[in-house]
Amino acid sequence: MTRRQPLRIGVFGGAFDPPHRAHEALARAAIHRLALDALRVIPTGQAWHRPARTSAAAHRVAMAQLAFASVPGAQVDDRETRRTGASYTVDTLRELQAEEPGVHWFLLIGEDQAVAFRHWRGWAEILQIATLVIAERDQNTLGTAEKEAEFAVLARQGELVRLQWPLQPLSATTIRRRVAAGEGIDDLVLPSVARYIETNHLYHHADD
Repeated sequence: MTRRQPLRIGVFGGAFDPPHRAHEALARAAIHRLALDALRVIPTGQAWHRPARTSAAAHRVAMAQLAFASVPGAQVDDRETRRTGASYTVDTLRELQAEEPGVHWFLLIGEDQAVAFRHWRGWAEILQIATLVIAERDQNTLGTAEKEAEFAVLARQGELVRLQWPLQPLSATTIRRRVAAGEGIDDLVLPSVARYIETNHLYHHADD
């Protein structure tokens, strides 16, 4: 009898305030190129590294559900928004591992996060739980020596994958500013997310 291979499940965290087309594209790329069985999209709770105020968790979770609804295998998980106090990725991965032992976990982060990864709480433990997947900015980008040296350190501590995908220079900050200025955002977010933002009067002020 052939032994069943462990499930391959990705974890994609972020404020998603709001989720935009680049988030969706990255999720699709990760699922396809890593052959993931599922991708857990996890809106952050009270992120330790993000002092700026974010929109209410209920809005961010609802927008994430709309943004990733058509991505096969993507599932929005609101556990961090229900957690009190500062929220840490290592705690989330511990919970997931305890709930679903035997899964091969993949943690999807951006290059900017990867460079600072060793400042994360429990970073070495994270590398024991999950394969670190670094979403590179551009297929033709050549990394700096400092960045490559940092990634080499991480690779010696655990399994690391470099995920190349087409550059999409979108940011939630730009979207919020455009909404506050009364400008359209249909080219930046899915229509369902744009409708949600309009219906719920989000980001009407530049500091929202």
